[in-house]
Amino acid sequence: MLMLDIEVGVSFSRQRPRQQQKERKKMCTQTAVIYDRYQGVQNTVKGEGTHLLVPILQRAIIFDVRFVKKKKYFLLLKKKTIIFLKDQSAGTQDLQQSRISLRVLSHPDVLKLPQMYSDIGENYNEKVLPSVAQEILKSVVAQFNADQLLTQREEVSMLIRENMIERAKDYNIVIDDVAITQLSYSRDFMKAVELKQVAHQHAERSKFIVAKTEQEKLAAIICAEGEAEAAKLISDSIETSGRGLVDIRKIEAAKEIAQTLANASNITYLPEGGSILYRLQE
Repeated sequence: MLMLDIEVGVSFSRQRPRQQQKERKKMCTQTAVIYDRYQGVQNTVKGEGTHLLVPILQRAIIFDVRFVKKKKYFLLLKKKTIIFLKDQSAGTQDLQQSRISLRVLSHPDVLKLPQMYSDIGENYNEKVLPSVAQEILKSVVAQFNADQLLTQREEVSMLIRENMIERAKDYNIVIDDVAITQLSYSRDFMKAVELKQVAHQHAERSKFIVAKTEQEKLAAIICAEGEAEAAKLISDSIETSGRGLVDIRKIEAAKEIAQTLANASNITYLPEGGSILYRLQE
């Protein structure tokens, strides 16, 4: 008889033996299913340690059930525990084609490994998860519009994860995490979105111009009303108090004109008489 030795995950960091044992206990490791030529797949699952194996009659199928979140242990993960679905086409609710990439982390249900191996085989991820993920992805994306996929990306990812967890239970697979790594649309759609944004900016600018014109018109009306009211007040004051106010305004205007002409460099002659004062003697 041969001895079946299933390896335990080993850390690459330099630690003491006790610390390494603690790290190993934290990590999920490998398990094995025994296939017997006469009895078929045995219902028992072999964990870490040394087990008896009858040569020729029995064969061990080792599954990696590790799921490690720490970055320094990512090198211990096999490729089959991580599935990347790149550029999956899915139609949105408003009939737009989107291309989405998914990352799925999974591991088999340890207690149901014999049944899973009998039904699916060893490469369960390659046989089950791609088709299930594509089906769920299309059904979830069809519930959202194109703009909602961008603004509600977290909600979309959560719905995909929940649906995949439920569907994967039928195949004895445990889904650890599902994430949308990339989301894009066709060039025509992106161009249409850009043109829509430009048109929206033009519309907002036109609204601003119209509002500005209305305010300028209102300001002109108010200014004209003010000038008319001022003219009326001046006319009433002249009737009641005489032309003294008008004469004062003429004197002030004449002083201002004289000051301006005196400071100007191209003025060399000032006329004599009272013509500059608008004939105040009259």
